[in-house]
Amino acid sequence: MIYDSPQAWRQAPDKRITFFGMSGLGKTHLSQILRGNGDWFHYSIDYRIGTAYMGEHINDNLKRHAMREPFLAKLLRTDSIYIGSNITFGNLSPLATFLGQPGDPARGGLPFDEYARRQELHHRAEVNALLDTPFFIERARDIYGYDNFVCDTGGSICEVIDPEDPEDPVMATLAANSLPVWIEGTPDHVETLVARFAHDPKPMCYRPEFLNEKWARHGGEDVDPNEFAIATYRDAIMARHPRYAAMARNWGVTVAAADVATTRDASDVTALVAEAIGKRRGRT
Repeated sequence: MIYDSPQAWRQAPDKRITFFGMSGLGKTHLSQILRGNGDWFHYSIDYRIGTAYMGEHINDNLKRHAMREPFLAKLLRTDSIYIGSNITFGNLSPLATFLGQPGDPARGGLPFDEYARRQELHHRAEVNALLDTPFFIERARDIYGYDNFVCDTGGSICEVIDPEDPEDPVMATLAANSLPVWIEGTPDHVETLVARFAHDPKPMCYRPEFLNEKWARHGGEDVDPNEFAIATYRDAIMARHPRYAAMARNWGVTVAAADVATTRDASDVTALVAEAIGKRRGRT
């Protein structure tokens, strides 16, 4: 780890951390606390994915739908209107909508092959966005004068890396440039996370083997896409937990979601991470 003790972390003139874990447990909450402190750069992986790497795919999909309406089609052909997504740190709906859900087209579902193709696009985009972290660390310092840096990852980071591979290129890059910090949930969080997802679906990226197994079991052309998405998300929470645990064990430290929920300012975040480093060092 780039900080070998709580003291090294507290005294570091350039604190750099990467939060990971399930969506809804506090990654963006902590990142926004640090950003609001005034001397931290907040790098959102999902925002980077949706703008730099998936922006054209998202916008082309919007135009494809608009072209079905003759009034809009004429305007698009003559470059009379502009259609584009408005992704923000807090609104990832354009990306989630593009990714869609597989299932019955009459209920808004995508053919499974098309859904799998979009998943592969997201997989590549997520890897690229994560590997961009060192560039943004330097960019934050060079352009904006920020020495402190927080990388706010998507919940699907564990789907695009091998947590047991000591040479995994994504994790090796993140750990060489920041301290990976897992926000660990508990079984009590499962239904809360599922309810949040059902109300406001987040962009989801699944390992092909996981997705194919779920589709073989529960999928089909007439399946309700929302029901399939929610059931798959619930299973993903359970499947991801050991992968996150391996990431923390091999590359970083762990903090509890319950402690994250009580964090109110940058000094609280610093203390939370310092305590996690101390616990990690106590086990090694």
